[in-house]
Amino acid sequence: MDEERRQRLVKLGSAVAFLAIAAVLVAVVISQSQSEGGDASDVKDVALVSNQLRGIPQKGMVLGDPDARVALVEFGDLQCPACKGYAEGIIPEVIAGPVRRGEAKLDFRNYVILGSESTDAGAGAIAAGEQGRGWNFVELFYRNQGFENSGYVTDDFLTAIARGAGVPDIAQWNADRRSKAVLREVNRTTSQASSLGFTGTPSFAVQGSDGALEPIGTPGSASEIESALSQAG
Repeated sequence: MDEERRQRLVKLGSAVAFLAIAAVLVAVVISQSQSEGGDASDVKDVALVSNQLRGIPQKGMVLGDPDARVALVEFGDLQCPACKGYAEGIIPEVIAGPVRRGEAKLDFRNYVILGSESTDAGAGAIAAGEQGRGWNFVELFYRNQGFENSGYVTDDFLTAIARGAGVPDIAQWNADRRSKAVLREVNRTTSQASSLGFTGTPSFAVQGSDGALEPIGTPGSASEIESALSQAG
């Protein structure tokens, strides 16, 4: 993909990003007015997330058939309220549709923009991915997200999310999430997002069989995402 086309795609995605993010933020404000989240002693929606992902292959931070011809790459910050809105309102449709049908796969990549708590959360997700529970961790974290940088992303909270996500070996998960390799991966994908021209979260790209990432910004609906995946496939 040439540079001119990449820049055009980024600008197109950015044009709809504001309205899309505004819409999901409204849903998040309503959700967080009911519960602040971030409670290690009360992890919600464990069964919901488990049912949503049951039977779909996972490897690392990739959800879906590894042989799927196209991937949707999400660059997200686990503390990001707009990302939470997407996780609850848009991504489930993509998972239930093209991902479950084996037509596409989902690849979560950390784009940490909100601080050190986001880095800790992202490292926890990657470590969970090492045991085949990366997407369970991501989805469960979003559904129990607290107010950003409020201090809720503690070892106890992260461990509660890992347990709820079904990570089988918590001791290994603890070692992995603190490893230099995992922290390097958080930083690598954050740099990658910046290099693609993204400036906020969530931001998305589609990846076809040639491996090239084509930014699509922040689509406002699951149907827009599915259309982009169809074109890339």
